[in-house]
Amino acid sequence: MLRSLALVLILSFSSCCLGTPSSASSDGFLQCLCDKIPSELIFTQSSLNFTDVLLSSIQELKFTTNTTVRPLCIVTAARACHVQAAVRCGRLHGVRLRVRSGGHDYEGLSYRSRRPEVFGVVDLANLRAVAVSADELPEPTAWVESGATLGELYYAVAKDNPELAFPAGVCPTVGVGGHFSGGGIGVMMRRFGLPIDRIVDAKLVNADGELVDRAAMGEDLFWAIRGGGGESFGVVVSWKVSLVRVPPTVAVADVKRKLAEGAIDLLAKWQEVAPNLPSDINLRAMVRGDEAKIQFQAMYLGTCDELLPTMSSRFPELNITSADCNEMTWLKSAVFINFGDVPVEELLKRAASPSFSKKKSDYVRRAIPRGAWHKILPWLTMKGAGVLVMEPHGGFIGAVPAGSTPYPHRDGVLYNIQYVASWSAKEDGGSAAESWISGLYSFMAQYVTQSPREAYVNYRDLDIGENVVVNDVSTFDSGKVWGERYFGAANFERLAKVKAAVDPTDYFRNEQSIPPLLPSY
Repeated sequence: MLRSLALVLILSFSSCCLGTPSSASSDGFLQCLCDKIPSELIFTQSSLNFTDVLLSSIQELKFTTNTTVRPLCIVTAARACHVQAAVRCGRLHGVRLRVRSGGHDYEGLSYRSRRPEVFGVVDLANLRAVAVSADELPEPTAWVESGATLGELYYAVAKDNPELAFPAGVCPTVGVGGHFSGGGIGVMMRRFGLPIDRIVDAKLVNADGELVDRAAMGEDLFWAIRGGGGESFGVVVSWKVSLVRVPPTVAVADVKRKLAEGAIDLLAKWQEVAPNLPSDINLRAMVRGDEAKIQFQAMYLGTCDELLPTMSSRFPELNITSADCNEMTWLKSAVFINFGDVPVEELLKRAASPSFSKKKSDYVRRAIPRGAWHKILPWLTMKGAGVLVMEPHGGFIGAVPAGSTPYPHRDGVLYNIQYVASWSAKEDGGSAAESWISGLYSFMAQYVTQSPREAYVNYRDLDIGENVVVNDVSTFDSGKVWGERYFGAANFERLAKVKAAVDPTDYFRNEQSIPPLLPSY
């Protein structure tokens, strides 16, 4: 009986550690992992649960096909030392790592490769603790691990402290690690800035497998990880953020109009008004081709009685009424904006709704002429039409210098645009939707920022460029093509210099990771 049990355990261990035939370096990497990390945290392609673990947080269904380049293994790290071990084993055996927190990378680069290569994935979903220090002076703070979702962070911060909050994105299933790494736009950024504007410390596993905090990593690297894109400089396992105080009641107003009901006039006025409203009001706009509607969603840090007179004065054409406005706690608003009147515990659900989609982004610094909207809106009635989501800037976010963080889209930005095209499995493989988004994006070039045409790194888009690897290192010139659009020329060059200092061999690499600016340049 004992011999049988021992044999079962040996076979189980072997299938986990050496069950994926490959090169000697791959086998050595897997064995190294199993020597340093509990085997139940390691899933190879031959593991029974490998596919389930891989798919557990994939949000983009087009990357679930058999043609997708999959990882050699997935390490579901439960402690920072597991991440350190994975990096050290990877460096020793020449196997690179990709890092996944919430799985929302629009191009799936946290768990797949566009090119044939052997790589592993470190999945941070088990690293999701949030520790709130509500009484810390001079302001309350929280340590949050990168595998936590925004919903989990919001719930931990505000469930027992209804007048505490944190300014970040609206999608509660997005992972903290990726969201913070790219900036993190959200509905309170006009009042409190981006998440990266409120990060005060971090713990990162560097390319040598060392766990370092802000003091140990130095200010250049600390600057780079706050908005310079994920998976370029190391693995951030946790972040310390300063929290914000909000009133006990906030107001959320939602107004929908048909495209045929004066949508052009409303949009033309919105782009002038929204970036210049008081900073405690955020008024985002969404044009929905599938519903032939335009939706305006306001979030105000105060009551409806305070919001409505301001909106009536500044934007009377929208005609927001008390019937459009709901009052609630800030925590309730975090779930209400997405799901309506449901319990706040919905924020704790990590499962999202995967879809087939393509997304792109733009920034607008000069208001689009009213006449141009006459040409733009017909695109929303075409076959395959999707959604435009427009987020106003201004306020706090516009007052921060462009070089203070890698996120450069600050002073002078009116709003950003997210283009969303989606389709079902029963449709034509997405050809109509992808043709629509590609065509509209090309058409919009004349109305958005130019030289460079700015883009948001958290809305990753490989259409704007990919790294070229020469002598096993991503080239600076190839990175500039896309990097200056995400970060601006000065910030991108600074990021590349930091990369050269902390990871000159380009160990942490993907198709749009920061390349090292080596002395040859």
